[in-house]
Amino acid sequence: MSSTAARTPTLVNARTISLLAAAQLAIGAAAIFARFALADGGPIAVSAFRLLIASLPLAVAAALRGAFRLRDAPTERRLGLAGLMLALHFALWIASLKYASVAVSTLLVCTTPIWTEAYAVARARHVRGDVLASIALAFAGVAIVIGAPAKAETPLGIALAIGGSIAIAVYLILVRGTDSRYSTLAVVGRTYPYAAIILLVATCVLHDRIPPLGATSAWAGILAMALLSQLFGHTALNAAVRTLSATFVATVTLIEPAIAAGLAAVIFHERLAPATLAGSLVILIAIGIALRAEVRTQEKSRA
Repeated sequence: MSSTAARTPTLVNARTISLLAAAQLAIGAAAIFARFALADGGPIAVSAFRLLIASLPLAVAAALRGAFRLRDAPTERRLGLAGLMLALHFALWIASLKYASVAVSTLLVCTTPIWTEAYAVARARHVRGDVLASIALAFAGVAIVIGAPAKAETPLGIALAIGGSIAIAVYLILVRGTDSRYSTLAVVGRTYPYAAIILLVATCVLHDRIPPLGATSAWAGILAMALLSQLFGHTALNAAVRTLSATFVATVTLIEPAIAAGLAAVIFHERLAPATLAGSLVILIAIGIALRAEVRTQEKSRA
């Protein structure tokens, strides 16, 4: 094997990881955007329009590139289920922001690695010590960033955030196992519209509040979530999970609470405590451990 060929997987993974890191900046801001959107809209309606706006350019691109071609019936059903899980994730998590603080809601929705690794362990019946160590260290860092929960947290808010975490874990696992003939565009070109349609129907059935056209802040928040957090951030996440493990991708998302804290400091002039900076460093170390574990796993698979 030539040296160029040997370097190719590493270069591809480096690009994927760089894209994943940039995606976390966009996704980490979602809670901030959602707070603005929820001022004049209900959580299901906000989620529906977020996904609808993000779906339109993807659907056009997918149609133009022939990505809607039916290749495998089981995969089509798998992506339909993934769309349902995506709808549940956003509806539950955005709803949790009405009953829990941004910090605690973001922390709980980032428990995804617990569920993806639990699935991996149950399926393979093998515990990867380095992966479990990275998850534990990451949660320790998140706990430092978040601090003690405020009195405003409610059991409903906590349950909704955890439910959203489980839903996105199932989504990542389903997408990870998608037939390789389906490109990332083919995947998100299906799952985003599926989720948008489900949420639009739920908005009508449940009479969830749609923001008035004059609610500038709410629509700005929805547009920001759709174009930055969803169209770029989550699409990059879908691309990453095709080549990296679901647990690794989910572990990297644990940096989101730290990003949200940093953005809140800039936008709302909240002071970043030393503990926040220390916790962020711990999270970065945990991601480094997870990265090494992922590299070792891929090297073994290629050996």
